[in-house]
Amino acid sequence: MKRLLLPVLTASALLAAGTGFASEGEDLYKSKACVACHQIDTKVVGPAYTEVAKKYAGQEGAVELVAGHIKNGVSGIWGPIPMPPNQVTEEEAKILAEWVLSHN
Repeated sequence: MKRLLLPVLTASALLAAGTGFASEGEDLYKSKACVACHQIDTKVVGPAYTEVAKKYAGQEGAVELVAGHIKNGVSGIWGPIPMPPNQVTEEEAKILAEWVLSHN
């Protein structure tokens, strides 16, 4: 019985940690202005997050690039409508970027 307990506890902790990351990114998405212009799988004003994840899949430095776009704004990448800078910290921008890029 003890042999099974440690692997089960370890697996539970890993699953909880993974769920926490997704929840943290999703919670930030819902609490910031992101939701006004973006949805996960449908283009609104800005691209769907699945499209963003697809565009940057496998690209080195994608998290930092997308985090910079989130924090500082960007224009001309997804069409003529610019994305304004967002009121997020560097850490929040990184969490959001990782969450967005996980939708591939």
